[in-house]
Amino acid sequence: MDLFNINISSRAPGAGKLLVAEPFLRESFFNHAVIAMIDCDPDKPSMGVVMNQETGHTLDTLVEDISVQGIPVYCGGPMSCDRLYYIHTLGPDILPGAGEISPGLWIGGDFKSMCGYVEAGYPLDGLIRFFIGYSGWERGQLDGEMEQKVWAVADMPQPPSRLLSTTGDAQWHEAVRSLGSPYRTWLYHPRDLRAN
Repeated sequence: MDLFNINISSRAPGAGKLLVAEPFLRESFFNHAVIAMIDCDPDKPSMGVVMNQETGHTLDTLVEDISVQGIPVYCGGPMSCDRLYYIHTLGPDILPGAGEISPGLWIGGDFKSMCGYVEAGYPLDGLIRFFIGYSGWERGQLDGEMEQKVWAVADMPQPPSRLLSTTGDAQWHEAVRSLGSPYRTWLYHPRDLRAN
């Protein structure tokens, strides 16, 4: 029965932390999701970005100022799917106006500077990742999901570039391993139950 135990106490979520989806969460946006929390205040709405769900789109097909092909775009969540977000380790010196998520990790920044960086052919892996949409919770909603054990809370990987260089199920497995031995049995649950 230990295999099905997901009723493990977790820390409170916060900005600069990761939410790791419990293994039985089958909602398409959040199946084996790893979410970087951007804003998290119990008295306000919360915002995060799913880090590990590719859309199949590439940046050049979505942004007319980008001609470099093959840069993947991820699904950040079901809200504002007409907006592009980017999380990076470049910082405000390269992308002015970027907001710090946690030490060494930022979101957004000057759009023209971002396009110039990409078009110049600078490296992207581990440095910047692009998303359509975000994940949001109304005031109190995330607390309710935490009580239902929908999420576990993990620290950001170190260095922060690690968050931008792993993806898919591998990123979920890495985040679960970082939670320690109480979560070990989560690793036995495949993303697709038909693979069992």
